[in-house]
Amino acid sequence: MKTGHELLAAAYAAFNAREIDTVLALLDPDVDWPKGLEGRRAHGREEVRDYWTRQWAEVNPRVEPVGMEDAEDGRTLVRVHQVVRDLAGNLLADQIVNHVYTIADGMIVRMEIESPEAEAA
Repeated sequence: MKTGHELLAAAYAAFNAREIDTVLALLDPDVDWPKGLEGRRAHGREEVRDYWTRQWAEVNPRVEPVGMEDAEDGRTLVRVHQVVRDLAGNLLADQIVNHVYTIADGMIVRMEIESPEAEAA
């Protein structure tokens, strides 16, 4: 079984390669996932698949982990460099954000998005 950090590194690599089935296999069947562009949440692998399919039809996001740490509450914080371009290649966003994961039984069960400023508050 992969460590949490190995699991997340594999998930980011597969996401950036648009290997959707590989990423979904790392998610709990009842995963709770943020729909960052829509301001809501997806529940379950198929809702995540639908969200990513719509997202990738509109924009080209790339998220590269630049640091991972385990929090005292058992979650894992991943600081990512997020670059989002439109389908013509124009830059829409270039920023650092925090992704916070809950992992159980070797699967991702929840992800949250936080701004880096949130951890200082």
